[in-house]
Amino acid sequence: MLGSSSATVWEFSKNGSVLIGDVRGRYRFGDKDRIKIETPFATSVYQLEISGDHMTLQEPGGAKLEFTGIK
Repeated sequence: MLGSSSATVWEFSKNGSVLIGDVRGRYRFGDKDRIKIETPFATSVYQLEISGDHMTLQEPGGAKLEFTGIK
């Protein structure tokens, strides 16, 4: 995640699992470029935009999370 001195790695796997730091969860794509991320602590829906190795998740009317892919 960009812009943070204590960056947390978000790892999305092809099988629908996500690892956010040390928290495991699931993700699922919805309609209109939305993604739903479910963890034991919360369920969130974001507007998703991907361009090259850059991904942006926008909360409805709220914060924007920006990521750069790591290979």
